[in-house]
Amino acid sequence: MTSNKILQLITGSYIFLFFVYLFLPLVFMGIVAFNTSAIPQVTPWEGFTFKWFGVLFADSQMWNGLINSFIVAFFVVIISVPIGLGATLLLTRLQFKARDGFYAVLVSPILTPGIILGISTFLFWDRAFQLSGGLWTAIMGQATFISGYCMMLIMARAQRFDKNQEDDALDLGATHRQVFWKITLPFLRPALLSAAALAFMQSFENYNTTLFAIGFEQTLAIYIGTKLGQFISPSMNSIACIFILLTRMGAVAYDIMRRREQLKK
Repeated sequence: MTSNKILQLITGSYIFLFFVYLFLPLVFMGIVAFNTSAIPQVTPWEGFTFKWFGVLFADSQMWNGLINSFIVAFFVVIISVPIGLGATLLLTRLQFKARDGFYAVLVSPILTPGIILGISTFLFWDRAFQLSGGLWTAIMGQATFISGYCMMLIMARAQRFDKNQEDDALDLGATHRQVFWKITLPFLRPALLSAAALAFMQSFENYNTTLFAIGFEQTLAIYIGTKLGQFISPSMNSIACIFILLTRMGAVAYDIMRRREQLKK
């Protein structure tokens, strides 16, 4: 056996084990969600059932957490994307001495543990404005670090922008506002949409920051964490199955749209 074949064998084995490690837990979750047993288990198989989906849909706390998650994620997007856009324009258009320090301040929340962000956000709004924990404090806590992600994503796109386009438009008589809305913003639109999607997903699945900032309210992530801490019910696996299905449907829909756009070209 040659060295190339040995290398191919090792690489293939590694890739196989990687996908087994990645997808095997998902397979187990799917099996448990349809097992009649009240204890989450694959074996012994006690029968096929949709009961755990019914238990999940009948849980009012789950619906409350789901609605709160959508509310928080929506406002996090509304806050984080404009902050990311404004920071990008400031850092890429202006040259000032504190530029590097300003960038470090915007990025630092990403490197800060979520527990610290959650507690500091809760204490700040409680002491400064007498606002106890709730959806608002969760929104502000998440926006502190998600804005940094949005900024980096938009900046990656903005750094490829040809500023000569703006200069040419200004020379032809366009105003700065017209240049921004007609040239700059359309160029940044793909990054803005990606930043909005990233901000929504980061907010929706966030646990640590939200747990310590939201007070007595709860999002879907906190609901799942609380349930798992009390008793591992097969209904939690039903949530996993639903999200896996939705993710797969979204991926298929995106692939279909991408293929249609390629055919049009």
